[in-house]
Amino acid sequence: MNIATLLTNAAKPFADRPAIFSGERQLATYAELLRNADGIGGWLRRQGVRPGDRVGLFMSNVPEYFEALFGIWMAGACAVPVNAKLHAKEIAYILGNCQAGILFATGDRLETVAAAGEGAEAYVPRQVLVPGTDAWQEAVAGPAAGMAEVAPDDIAWLFYTSGTTGRPKGAMLTHRNLFNMTLSFLADLDPIDQFDCCLHPAPISHAGGLLSLSYLARGAANVVPVSGGFEPPEIVSLVNRFPGSSLFAAPTMVKRLLLSPAIADLDLEHLDSIIYGGAPMYVEELKQALAAFGPRLWQAFGQGEAPCTITYLPKKLHLDIGDGRLEQRLASVGIARTGVEVRVVDGDDNDVPPGETGEVIVRGDVVMVGYWNNPEATAAALRNGWLHTGDVGSFDECGYLTLKDRAKDMIISGGSNIYPREVEEVLLTHPGIVEASVIGRRHEEWGEEVVAIVVRRDGHEVTEADLDKLCIDNIARFKRPKRYHFVDGLPKNNYGKILKTELRKTFGK
Repeated sequence: MNIATLLTNAAKPFADRPAIFSGERQLATYAELLRNADGIGGWLRRQGVRPGDRVGLFMSNVPEYFEALFGIWMAGACAVPVNAKLHAKEIAYILGNCQAGILFATGDRLETVAAAGEGAEAYVPRQVLVPGTDAWQEAVAGPAAGMAEVAPDDIAWLFYTSGTTGRPKGAMLTHRNLFNMTLSFLADLDPIDQFDCCLHPAPISHAGGLLSLSYLARGAANVVPVSGGFEPPEIVSLVNRFPGSSLFAAPTMVKRLLLSPAIADLDLEHLDSIIYGGAPMYVEELKQALAAFGPRLWQAFGQGEAPCTITYLPKKLHLDIGDGRLEQRLASVGIARTGVEVRVVDGDDNDVPPGETGEVIVRGDVVMVGYWNNPEATAAALRNGWLHTGDVGSFDECGYLTLKDRAKDMIISGGSNIYPREVEEVLLTHPGIVEASVIGRRHEEWGEEVVAIVVRRDGHEVTEADLDKLCIDNIARFKRPKRYHFVDGLPKNNYGKILKTELRKTFGK
């Protein structure tokens, strides 16, 4: 079954219901959204796109994202959502790795697209279609081709994770995976109907966009802020305009909303849910959010390989239910989601007792089928039939999972995942740097900030400005270190491994 069935089904009973808004301006009903997506699907077929082909989405948050995404699925193709903040070299690698011949890109990303076509690892899609242009309007209005037949295990969403080993890996998510993710949300969230609304201040290319599938399935409205991002006064205005509003927000967004004077004008009667995830939320900050918003917070824990769907902490479990365990629950990432199995295991995949730490592993129809063209990484991640998340955590005796450490030293800043190694590898390309290690340090607004500890090569003068330019030239700006520390050497164990725990004690406070 094609995941586009969610839209074709919804467009029948909810044909005249509003589907897409730009701010407070309605852009399309469900019937119109289906017609526009079908037009995009027909255009893709006329460009030679066949079922299974990859089509890139390098787009800022705009309402047309939904037309493009469902258009790709109508054609039976595989969507490749790309973080709109990425550097041209990163874009070139992703598009080249999956051989995406067609790219949908917003106008503000075209300069980056052009730069992706330069250099030794350049990649140029054969065609780029830009929302808002005459060519886009012609595609939308062109002959529809209907929904392509696909198998449940055909790839629908190819999501490139940040590169823990220097290069990102493409997690292959099937139509079956996305259906089960959607069903799990519908089972675990409060009931959703056609009178509800999903706001999209978080990137639609990530969890926020996947969440929209549950709302689209129920004929609810999807609202893209005019700013395309998270601006607290704008979010307050939109919640006040749309009853039954929910949104996905990284903890940093929740904190920004809490600190904004605009919160005084928020109509809480219109706010259904703040679905938060993507980074840890400190207990004290969570208590502040509960005091301000009431019982409207819902936590999701997942990863690109099991999108948004490993554990959850529902609204009622954010409250004191008289069991004396509120603090432990708020510090946890909740209980297993509907339709998945979650375990904590030792190095031999044996379950560890409650209270003991181990690796979090997960199994279910929401788990990816593997990494694109990377059988070695697939075998490592999916060994013994379970997804090995790399996250370290522990269960308590009631089944609540608490994460103890994040996988592979990942840094989460502003809700975006940053893996130290890809930053370190850029720093080490400088001829004046002999060693580099990157860690995260707590930041009041962004959750964490990137800190680099570097060792200069003898006889070389290297400045912070030199390294900052190097990073800006090679990786997305949000990944570059905000602070640099120059040292004579890095602490190591007997095997020569850098001791990041020691670096965090010195530079991570």
